[in-house]
Amino acid sequence: MKIIYRVAALTALMPSVACADTLDKSDTAWIIAATALVLFMTLPGLSLFYGGLVRAKNVLSVLMQCFAIACAVSLVWLIAGYSLAFADGGAANAWIGGLQHAFFAGIDRDTVSGTLPQSLHGLFQMTFAIITPALIVGAFAERMRFGAMLAFSVLWVLGVYVPVCHWVWGGGWLAELGLYDFAGGTVVHITAGVAALVAAMVLGRRKDWPGQAMKPHNMTMTVMGAGMLWVGWFGFNGGSALAADGNAAMAMLVTHISAAAGSLVWITLEYVKFGKPSALGIATGMVAGLGTITPASGFVGPGGALIIGLAAGVVCFYMVLVVKQKWRIDDSLDVFPVHGIGGMLGMVLAGVFASTGLGVFSGYGFAKPEYGMLEQVGVQLLGVVVTLVYTAAITWLLLKLVGLFTPLRVSAEEESQGLDIALHEERGYDL
Repeated sequence: MKIIYRVAALTALMPSVACADTLDKSDTAWIIAATALVLFMTLPGLSLFYGGLVRAKNVLSVLMQCFAIACAVSLVWLIAGYSLAFADGGAANAWIGGLQHAFFAGIDRDTVSGTLPQSLHGLFQMTFAIITPALIVGAFAERMRFGAMLAFSVLWVLGVYVPVCHWVWGGGWLAELGLYDFAGGTVVHITAGVAALVAAMVLGRRKDWPGQAMKPHNMTMTVMGAGMLWVGWFGFNGGSALAADGNAAMAMLVTHISAAAGSLVWITLEYVKFGKPSALGIATGMVAGLGTITPASGFVGPGGALIIGLAAGVVCFYMVLVVKQKWRIDDSLDVFPVHGIGGMLGMVLAGVFASTGLGVFSGYGFAKPEYGMLEQVGVQLLGVVVTLVYTAAITWLLLKLVGLFTPLRVSAEEESQGLDIALHEERGYDL
């Protein structure tokens, strides 16, 4: 049974491999490197980025959560996740894959699918499954119990990430419609962002928020983590071409442009609104630019990437203010306005800037020859809405389910003491 591959050519979105599978050493070498880069995004990139943003008494708890998620999701992916996401689901294939590859059955060191070892494809996809629930950690930082977090993350990967991954990248119904999502606008960023918003609402605000300022305790750590995320994102987007070719190179180029544009817009808006640009702002703007270009990175050119990055900086900046100041939702580290909104924006703009008729802002055509810009944008919007609604509903149900067996939140006393001591009997700093 051949695995259904993510897009490797813009004219044939997520096709089943029809030709004889032949290992290509250059493709294999590149995806091995890209896999390491994507894991580098979570450990240590995201861990340090989030760790610096929380208060000193909670820094180890965030690092522990990211580390434990990486371990747990790896085993879930081995046991059933990869197979359910990418194997042929038979009559139910529009919605979910099969279990032919449970425990990576039928995959050995000589199994080739497309131009890659199938074991490598499974490992590359595993790193995406790891970082997605790790992103959600930022929403409930400083107040969720470790055991509840781990149970929720495992269930969430199976209940949300795996089905959406199959719909989009595993030959499911959104792939059949011709949805553009090169590296995870729906699969990673919208699912994580929406789940973060739901989790923040279910768990409630941190003690004393928003009356008490809860400033990052170590911006040096955060900026270091942000730099690691930027570098790792080249594997995230460039590796999603699943080949060492011009498509991978262009994906990396547009990724870099969007990140740079998002950063500069963010600090410009900070300067206009608050009088001073901040290190937190330039790092957050970078993440907004990276998240927004992710679904479009294989379909747009440098001109389109510039517009996408600029739009990401503006839209995500103001959505942070809306979520915190208007909605009064304590999404601790701004996961929804940066990743969720960025993913939605990037999905829609992928349908726009894929057009070949925009001059210097043109992209590389549409998923189906009969599609024009309006038709493609319609498919993109459908993917956004369905992913949003499905993720919100299942996330809420899973949180309530976990809450039946164990409290989701630490006690008020433990929260005041800090999760490092209360949950792990350790300190991040013992000076």
